[in-house]
Amino acid sequence: MSLNGQVAIVTGGGTGIGLGIARALAARGVLLMLAQRRVEFAETAAREFSEAASAAVDLADPASIEALIEATLQRFGRLDILVNNASLTGLPAVSGALDATRAHVDAVVDVNLKGTFYASQFAARRMVAAGTPGAIVNISSVGGYAAQEHASLYCATKAAQISLTQSLALEWAPHGIRVNCVAPGDIRTEASAEIVDELKSAGSSGRYLRVTPLGRRGMPEEVGHAVAFLASPEASFITGSTLLVDGGFLAY
Repeated sequence: MSLNGQVAIVTGGGTGIGLGIARALAARGVLLMLAQRRVEFAETAAREFSEAASAAVDLADPASIEALIEATLQRFGRLDILVNNASLTGLPAVSGALDATRAHVDAVVDVNLKGTFYASQFAARRMVAAGTPGAIVNISSVGGYAAQEHASLYCATKAAQISLTQSLALEWAPHGIRVNCVAPGDIRTEASAEIVDELKSAGSSGRYLRVTPLGRRGMPEEVGHAVAFLASPEASFITGSTLLVDGGFLAY
């Protein structure tokens, strides 16, 4: 699945699942732009790769997203792959529906849904203008399929990312832009290491927790391999699809 010489933006690429995605792409020869709100994490991660740059991005601000696209083009001269990985997740995305504030609602929707849309729109515009095909991969969640306590907005935005993937795939197919999605299950990252206990402390009852049939948590690189496949020529006839990387979490 060589992607040698292609250029990818990975939002949230400096930590967690995003870093696993970056490593999987870099192993296949991809030149990386790692984008993060806390740019110091992206800067540190970029030093791990021979062909990588970093940039700050605020996914709640369309102007910041557009600046990221332009910075990528200035640095590398092209854009082939966009991975919409960064989301408001974990405890920052948790709130009981009765208690959710307007600020919380806006934050989750602005980053997870609007941010995904604007990044895709701005990237696709440049791909179309250049007359080149491209691949966009959105990182959703099993939460887009299965409800989670105190995470109604998070789950709704993750379901919206899956639907958005299908609609954009239809609209941009004539331009050779494939749009797909990966829905991870329980992935071990530094931010999610104690997520079950943290959710319970935030008010979740814990009665509706599933187990993963494979008997372990997934690793960020395992999500990365799925992303690399969907971005590669081997997936040239795949668009509008969502690939579950969940160890069987949704199989029952």
